[in-house]
Amino acid sequence: MGRYTGPSCKLCRREGMKLFLKGDRCYMAKCAIEQGRQSPGMHGHRRSKTSDYGMQLREKQRLRRMYGLQESQFRLFFERASRKSGKTGEILLQMLEMRLDNICYRLGFSSSRKSARQFVNHGHVLINGRKSTIASRVLKAGDVIEVVNRPASREYVKPFMDAAESRGVAPWVLLDKANAKGEILHVPSREEIQPLVNEQLIVELYSK
Repeated sequence: MGRYTGPSCKLCRREGMKLFLKGDRCYMAKCAIEQGRQSPGMHGHRRSKTSDYGMQLREKQRLRRMYGLQESQFRLFFERASRKSGKTGEILLQMLEMRLDNICYRLGFSSSRKSARQFVNHGHVLINGRKSTIASRVLKAGDVIEVVNRPASREYVKPFMDAAESRGVAPWVLLDKANAKGEILHVPSREEIQPLVNEQLIVELYSK
């Protein structure tokens, strides 16, 4: 299946939680979740009992949609995480958080992960002084992410950095707003990762 091109808010309504797909709109009263709009479909949310598989699938879909990954991409990240020592679910979340597009979103270079991915693909970002256009690249602690020194690029990120700073930048990254630059201080712990999902259910789903 190709990438989803429908309404972003419809995905949030389906998952019953904010996936932060629409930038500043997600923090406004007009957000579909804030308004209490029902799930998409003719009958909205049905109060039927959800099976174990259904709960596992929903957790996986929430996480996958939050980071904007297709199923094949998400499965690849899970397989990489499962080959590492430690808790597979926690490692999966850490790898998703350390993606370049997510780091740009956390630093406030774009209003959403989707726009951050486009920002990277168009060559506006430097990693340790070298241009990188691979949004799925997994970074490491100590890497420095910087917006290229072009007036148009620097002006584009200013309002997003202001908004990110006002909401609070993630504690595991350091933002230098004056120079449109950021640094990864350390790999985030599970407590520092925001997605409100039960990653163990995702591990159980893929372990069948």
